Amino acid sequence: MPAPAIPIHRAPIASGDLPSRRPRGRPHKTQGERDDGNRRQQLLSTAARLFRRRGFDATSTRDIAAAVGMHSGSPFYHFKSKDALLFAVMQEGMQAAINRQTTAMKEIAAGQPVEQIRLLIRTHFDTLLGSGNDFVPVMLYEYRSLGSSQRASLAKLQVAYESVWTPVLLALHASGHLRAPVKLARLLMLGALNWSVQWFDHKKSATLDELTDAAMTLFLKEN
Repeated sequence: MPAPAIPIHRAPIASGDLPSRRPRGRPHKTQGERDDGNRRQQLLSTAARLFRRRGFDATSTRDIAAAVGMHSGSPFYHFKSKDALLFAVMQEGMQAAINRQTTAMKEIAAGQPVEQIRLLIRTHFDTLLGSGNDFVPVMLYEYRSLGSSQRASLAKLQVAYESVWTPVLLALHASGHLRAPVKLARLLMLGALNWSVQWFDHKKSATLDELTDAAMTLFLKEN
């Protein structure tokens, strides 16, 4: 899922996302912060939402902590730095996308590439545009903020995700439903689908099923 090459237009953040800021200073770790295993996931989800809406550079760890209801220094008990938190957000998003895709593909038997590609496209739209799925869009926005080793790690997850598409596209090419070279088709298809995070509006645009139907018409040739 390569990063977009042009600037991102972000939606304004809602005022409720950022509660009043707490006083500075790193507090002692409270019993609740030591024992609550959901805190890390709360931080990831909140960071993903704020990074997506405001951008990585414009979002501070203090902002994230305030939105979760934590002391300003508490995120550092879970992540060494804001950079580490960004990387964890992207890892979480890619692994969730892989798991969602793997589960979805179990619904379609082998030998049905048209149905398989429809399901892959629909699941990809859900990963990008579904409710609360801010993780992968952050990867599209902020990929360049990562270090080289972090990019290499995410690249392995990206390969695992996209590898499921290749045999389906090969079967479509063999059946005549896909005329473009498979490698280029995969890159172009995913690039087009990923760009939907720029323009899609749940209140004004089509449903995800309608988007999937349009993508199928655009990408595949009827026999």
